[in-house]
Order: sequence, then structure tokens, then C-alpha cells
Amino acid sequence: MSIKIDRSGQLLAESKLYLAGGVASSLRAAMKPTPLFAVSGSGPRVRDEDGNEYIDYLLAYGPLILGHAHPSLAEGVGEALKRGATFGLQHTGEIELAKLLVEALPCADRVGLSGSGTEAVMLALRLSRAYTGRQKVVRFHGHFHGWSDAIFTSFPSPDMKQAAATAAAGAVPPGTGGQSELSLQDVVLLPWNDFDALERTLRERKDEIAAVISEPIMCNNGCILPKPGYLEKMRELTTELGVVMILDEVITGFRLGLSGAHGKFGLKPDLVTIGKAMGGGIAISGVAGKADIMALIENGTVGHLGTLNGNAVATSAALATLRELAKDGGGAYGRMERTADRLVEGIRSLLAKHGIPGLVNQAGPVFHMMFIEEEKVEDFDAFNKRDAGKYARFAERMLEEGVLIRPSGLWYVSAVHGEDETRATLDAIDRVLAGLHS
Repeated sequence: MSIKIDRSGQLLAESKLYLAGGVASSLRAAMKPTPLFAVSGSGPRVRDEDGNEYIDYLLAYGPLILGHAHPSLAEGVGEALKRGATFGLQHTGEIELAKLLVEALPCADRVGLSGSGTEAVMLALRLSRAYTGRQKVVRFHGHFHGWSDAIFTSFPSPDMKQAAATAAAGAVPPGTGGQSELSLQDVVLLPWNDFDALERTLRERKDEIAAVISEPIMCNNGCILPKPGYLEKMRELTTELGVVMILDEVITGFRLGLSGAHGKFGLKPDLVTIGKAMGGGIAISGVAGKADIMALIENGTVGHLGTLNGNAVATSAALATLRELAKDGGGAYGRMERTADRLVEGIRSLLAKHGIPGLVNQAGPVFHMMFIEEEKVEDFDAFNKRDAGKYARFAERMLEEGVLIRPSGLWYVSAVHGEDETRATLDAIDRVLAGLHS
């Protein structure tokens, strides 16, 4: 199959005359042969300005858990717009959503609402520092917590250009040019899934460390699961030493289940950040956690600002999305996992069929496909041995076959991907792998 993307190319050239880089998010610039310009989407498929239709596993980098233009979401947002998109005042939608979140998330006594995953992480870090009176934050190689100066470290990926970031000896490498030279001085960067490194650092520096922030699953870089007992040990140590444990569930929240990854794993961190899937494609995020930490917002110790926080469109979108996911006892999650299972099993079989070294790490309806000689990838060092360039070429050829995937290797499955999409996707992979050369 061949596609024409002349119109997208023309629009990119026009866009560059007015919009810095021609794209509104730097991630999109990495798409080859050119960033696509979308015109519409429906269910698991998206259409571009050239009239091409793609099976979509990018899903807007994760939020579209119900697919494109889901009727319940469209209706909820439409009704909110008719009443008034935002007021700068309170409205009952905030109460409804906060109540739903407190009931769904095991760690949540109270929640705070914000607009993006980056903002939610900023709030969680401020709460942690105010609560403990300490400044340092432990984070891990290969995890992503948004792009604010105080937490964004080098993030090697085909669609994030800072793979070769450098820093002075002993310093944490910044995630982008222009980042404040002092912004990361409070970050302690450790390898993830390393019990000894975590315990040694926390015990030696307990009087400095306000928080440990971690993805429950290292989704962006390899979909790597925590080693058995690792997160439990993190919880044990942080409790003992009075350090706030933050799980960044911007990706995993409401994607692995209504209770998030921490509910699935039976954990109760002090704080979680949530976003992406919660809004179904409309910008909304939040922090949920222990009452005594969240009380710092109520008593004014931590200012929580944002003109559009909890606006009526965002809360309506979140309510519609979460209620849809909760239908039939959460049946959507079973459907997503079955679809992902079939795709992963098929990809593994096709890699073997074509004699191409590679593997797939899966966490429910999210998985990471990579070309690599290793038999397993359980840490960031192993993940970095993958052939990222080869995968980027694979993604480009999959686009020509009518399948949209992220060049980094991370796939999202929605509640509306089904048998037809699975079959067509595996057929496309079969054709692409047959012609893929080192």
C-alpha cells in the first residue's frame, strides 16, 4: 500500500511561517515522512488532510481511551459548552468528579484538579516539600514526569531530541536547552528497579529527601514492570523515613483499571498524579492523596492556581469518560486487554516468522515493541540497547500501510479497537517485517 501525504507536507510548510517549528508539540516533529495533519477521527481510526485513513495506536499520546469522537464524550462536552465552558467560579461538576475520583482511587482522601500531567506533577512536588520541610526529590532514569524545569531530565527517545544531553560531572542532565542551570539541583537521579540503590540513598539522605516520584510501570521506556516487591519496598522505606511516595499515574491511571496501577498492585502511595485517559482527549489532570497532605492546599500553605482548573468542559469530559469505562463492571478493560493480548501474541509470532530479533513488553492495554537482541528487557540500561533507528523506519512503513504508531515503540489500545483492526494491523506488520532490512 502506498499513501500520498502531499497536503500534509504543504500544510507543514505553511504552518512553519507562523507556528514555531510548524507543530504545536515538539513530539510531533519526529513523525516520518512528515508530521500528519488530521481532519477527523472516528472510533479507532483517524483521517488526514490527504484523505488517508489510519488505524490509530498513537491515540493522541494516550488520552483517547474511548477512541475518537466517542458519542458519550461528545454529548457531555457539548452540553457543557451550551451551559458555559468555564466560569472562574465553582460548579457541581467539580464535586461530582472529585467524589468519583475519591471513590475510585484507593489512595485518595482528597483531590486537586489541574490541566496537564506536568501541572499535576508540579503540584505533587510542592505538596511534598511543604509537608516534609525538605527539598530533594528522588526520580529514576527513563521515567517521564512532564517538562517543567524542576523535574525534566534527559529523555532519550526518537521523538524527543535530548538523547545526547550532557551535564557537568555529578550533575543531572537537563531535558532541554534553555532549562535553568539550577532547576535540577534538588533532583537525585537513580536507576529504577534497583532495591539497594533506593534503600542506600534514602537512608543516607533521609533528612534531605522530600519525595520519591516513580511511574508504577516504566511505560514510556520499555513498558517495564516493577520487580516483585520493588514498589512495596519503596512504600515501606518512604513510610519509615517520612518521605512522601508519589506514583505518577498520568499514563497508567484509568488505563489499567478504574483504581489505577496502585489499586491493581494493592499499594497506597501518599500521592498519585492522574491525567491523559481521565479526560478522554480533553485536557484535565489532578493530584489525589492523603488528607493531611492535601490539607496544605486548603489551609493556604501551598497555593494551587490555574485559571481553567476544574472547568466545566474538562470535568464533563472526565465524568463521561470514567462513567463509560465503569459500565458493565468495567467491561471495557477486559476488551482492551484481550485486543492487546492478540496484538502482542501476533507481533511476537511475526518477529519469529521473519527471523528478526525483537520483543514486546506489555502492561494491560499498553505495550512497547522494540528491535533488540536481548531476550528480556527489565531495566533502562537493557532498553537502551534497542535499535531505535530501525523501529523508527518500521513506524514510517507502517504508516504507509495505514497504521499510525508512535516512533518510540509505545502502543496504546483503546476500548474500541476490535477484531477487524487487530487482523488488519497484524497483516500490515507481516508485510512491513518482510521488507525490513538492517
